[in-house]
Amino acid sequence: MKRTQSDVKAQKGNDLQRTFHRMPVCGPLHLWVFGLSVALGAASHAAEPAKEAPITEDDRDHWAFLRIERPAVPMPELTGQPDYIIDWARNPIDQFVLAKLIENDLVPMPSADRRTLIRRLSFDLTGLPPSPEEVAAFVSNPRANAFEQLVEKLLSSSAYGERWGQHWLDLARFAETDGFEHDKLRPDAWKYRDWVIDVLNEDLPYDEFVLAQLAGDESPNDNRVATGFLTCGPDMPDINLQAERRHSFLNDMTSTVSSVFLGLQLECAQCHDHKFDPISQKDFYRMRAFFDRAFDFTKNKTVALPSGNGKSHKSHLMIRGDFRRVGEPLEPAFVRISNPTRLAPQITEGKPGRRTQLARWITRPENPLTTRVLANRLWHYHFGVGLSESPSDFGLMGDTPIHTELLDWLASEVSRRGWSLKQMHRLIVTSATWRQISRLPKEPSFSLSKRWNRSHEVDRLNRLHSRGVRRRLEGEAIRDAILLVAGQLNQRRKGPGIRPPLPPELIRSLLKNQWPVHPLAEEYSRRSIYLFVRRNLRYPLFEAFDKPDTNASCPRRNTSTIAPQALMLMNSQLTIDSAGILAERLRNECGDDSQKQIDRLFELTTSRKPTEQEATTLVRALEIASAGEGGFPDEKSMLADLCLVMFNLNEFVYLD
Repeated sequence: MKRTQSDVKAQKGNDLQRTFHRMPVCGPLHLWVFGLSVALGAASHAAEPAKEAPITEDDRDHWAFLRIERPAVPMPELTGQPDYIIDWARNPIDQFVLAKLIENDLVPMPSADRRTLIRRLSFDLTGLPPSPEEVAAFVSNPRANAFEQLVEKLLSSSAYGERWGQHWLDLARFAETDGFEHDKLRPDAWKYRDWVIDVLNEDLPYDEFVLAQLAGDESPNDNRVATGFLTCGPDMPDINLQAERRHSFLNDMTSTVSSVFLGLQLECAQCHDHKFDPISQKDFYRMRAFFDRAFDFTKNKTVALPSGNGKSHKSHLMIRGDFRRVGEPLEPAFVRISNPTRLAPQITEGKPGRRTQLARWITRPENPLTTRVLANRLWHYHFGVGLSESPSDFGLMGDTPIHTELLDWLASEVSRRGWSLKQMHRLIVTSATWRQISRLPKEPSFSLSKRWNRSHEVDRLNRLHSRGVRRRLEGEAIRDAILLVAGQLNQRRKGPGIRPPLPPELIRSLLKNQWPVHPLAEEYSRRSIYLFVRRNLRYPLFEAFDKPDTNASCPRRNTSTIAPQALMLMNSQLTIDSAGILAERLRNECGDDSQKQIDRLFELTTSRKPTEQEATTLVRALEIASAGEGGFPDEKSMLADLCLVMFNLNEFVYLD
């Protein structure tokens, strides 16, 4: 029988009652004796096997744990529907979405115009705005497959890997320092970042992408750079108790592997059986056992994969998650709830290959989680929200998708398309669902206004995808767009992270020599993904626009609207300098023709021409400044100010 949300809440209450007991009020001596007795009692039972509840059919009766059965593509009844509905769907994604819309007495929105689509697609796939020349070529392209041609061009760009590499680095909690108090440098961490970008551009199949990151050193090619995923997290090399360091590091890494690839919050089982999901404490430590002998820990040195098979660490359950309380020995085993066929790893003592078996199991067809999680992540990054709104938590407390069948169809499509991420991108962005308008045109028809109002009334949160999604750009994309339109983006690829100048007050918050500025000024304008990532300090613009904390895996960035964002865009040295450089570019390209300058400014920053009112107002402002009237700055300064204003438009920092 399927468990309801109320059942889960009731179970939570029962679990809490069984777990926690009221402690009597007593003096310090009594508390000490009580604590000592508990510790001695636990130690005396350390070697006794912990009890483990079996996985039941009821446990597996949860949407994410069920076997993926490829659903039939629905054929919604369209009799009597207007032509724009009958001809709307472009691929199977649209069939699923349209069926659900009709079921809820809704209709989809029409496609956005070409100028909107190229800007949306360019940022989606490359993180950069299109040039005015690219916009003009696409808008005037008469071919029926013009959009598909544009998709291919952007997917083949090296900027694609840089854009989607940043999404993956958020999940991997990538940084080039250790974190904690001293936040020491990791000299070679950037090599993992470059590897991610390269293999995404090469379209390495996702199953091989997983294998390389979990067990690249176990392959004949000994691809240790790829296994940087395992060592991306925070670490404290100078801690006195190296056993504690090892325990914390392995627990964090095991939890990250589980949440990123399986969508399971396994860390909840470090100390006790999971309170809601069918995951035991043994599940956690059996999963950790795959990594127990994979790393060398030496005080004051960055953790590294051993050159051989590693020290012969025995794997144990840790009582209450305490590294000092060693419990029963455990062998590596796959998480039971995601292992319906009860496959067991073939472990040979003294031989490598443990993590290879784990990676192969993660991408086995019968594993119900991996492709669901991947398909949902891709949807999330293209639409701003996943079909499940909890991308790294597919457990009982995660979000249940409305479009469960669509998610399962996409998940089954991953392996059918050879685990190719680029093929999945093509499928999603060429759908009519992705192309829908996200706002009404200035003069909508009565019919369109009615459909739009109905969409907001019935589908307020847009969970049914009855319209497009308006999204704010991330801080990295905003910075890159500013540099690109000003004509100063340095698109050199690869290499150690670049440290551009920072405000003095920010430098003073760091330890000595923690931010040595790069000696070459031209390097300051590299793409944002190549800026140095210090775990204890975020680049100011990125922090204002919700760059995640690199101490933890981030499946979904926050999207806030706060005053420091406007203050940063208006007053930062980056935007002020870039505005002046953009103004100089406009003078070089357009001469002294104010009308041409304003037209070009809008085309560069918003991918459109100004309206008649916008053009008249801004040209007049330049003319007044040029004449020295009204106390305005001179024409040169006024043009730079107008460029700065354009950087601050919602239209510049939001898609659509």
